[in-house]
Amino acid sequence: MGTGERESDRAVATVWRHESTRLIAGLVRMTHDVGLAEDLAQDALIAAVEHWAESGVPDNPGAWLMAVAKRRAVDHFRRAETLRRKTEELGRDSPESHIPDFAAAVDYIEDDVLRLMFMTCHPVLSTEARVALTLRLVGGLTTAEIARGFLAKDTAVGQRVSRAKKTLTEARVEFDLPTGRERRERLAAVMGVIYLVFNEGYSATAGDDWMRPALCEEAMRLARVLAQLAPDEPEAHGLQALLEIQASRTAARTGADGRPVLLLDQDRSRWDRLLIRRGLDALGRADRLDAPVGPYVVQAAIAACHARAARAEDTDWTRIAGLYDVLSQVAPNPVVEVNRAVAHGTAFGPDAGLAVLAPVEAAGSLAGYHLLASVKGDLLRKAGRVQEAKAEFQRAAELTGNARERDLLTARAKEIP
Repeated sequence: MGTGERESDRAVATVWRHESTRLIAGLVRMTHDVGLAEDLAQDALIAAVEHWAESGVPDNPGAWLMAVAKRRAVDHFRRAETLRRKTEELGRDSPESHIPDFAAAVDYIEDDVLRLMFMTCHPVLSTEARVALTLRLVGGLTTAEIARGFLAKDTAVGQRVSRAKKTLTEARVEFDLPTGRERRERLAAVMGVIYLVFNEGYSATAGDDWMRPALCEEAMRLARVLAQLAPDEPEAHGLQALLEIQASRTAARTGADGRPVLLLDQDRSRWDRLLIRRGLDALGRADRLDAPVGPYVVQAAIAACHARAARAEDTDWTRIAGLYDVLSQVAPNPVVEVNRAVAHGTAFGPDAGLAVLAPVEAAGSLAGYHLLASVKGDLLRKAGRVQEAKAEFQRAAELTGNARERDLLTARAKEIP
């Protein structure tokens, strides 16, 4: 392969990364078929690989790809129309053509991307299917990239995406922008998928790596897109703020030996100030909308407390505890209570944290959750109940599926004689 071909391939990959979402979204609006839309987009991509190596990248590559995809769509519908007409009974009047007027169609509008997000996160799909389909169609990731991010087999992810597209077709899911309560619910579903992708990248649930930065980066990109498409939604800005601020700590979350470094032990000079500034700006936009607070805005406000503290000891834990109290009201969740226990334990002493944790433990819903045992161990250690703490750290190490986190928890248990 020559240098020119390699440069052309890189150019195609870059264009695809930036244009594929809008291309597929526009084609779904025109064809009303998510599977066909992706096939047409892929056909256009193949054509770009073949033609741009000789002619170079056009001035408007997105429009070029859309024009090619439209032509392929017309060919597809003409073949289907020909077959349909051949099956018409002889003597019957020729029915009206079923070929959409692609020539008159607007190439794409930004609303199409939001529509596509709503479709890929439709409640008819399972959470796993929503994640895979969103990363595939909205994120533009390949099946192999998605599989690598979630430590899954390529074939399994491919089948999940195929089944998701089939489910949307069979359920006759409309390519629309819902309103009212349905819009709020669908928007929450989209944000939930983005948040899930980020969290899997930020603290991998399994495998040898503590983090998977590629997933974090993709989640942040999707959050930024969503905030641009839904500028009047405080939670969209809150989600962007939360992910930007959390991601700012990435470089400080591991030591030179690759082992995890806990928040209070991190070298804050390694935090990414640009991401923090972006996050605080997004949080400011959410606050200016003057709407009832939601879980992402509150979590972003908590993250901002950490980001604004130059040193760990400067952290306003009283405010953080108060924000967690608010979060427990707007988004009641046992995992939130675990984090609230950390905040109360740090702000008001370990016994206060253990008091928050006690009902969560009694409920039993997080019996297999390693962070419950880890947090309890830390609170017990601070309360001087060291042998109980040692047992909790050991139990947490047994429960986690992440090798790096297991090493950290085992080391914390061994520190206690």
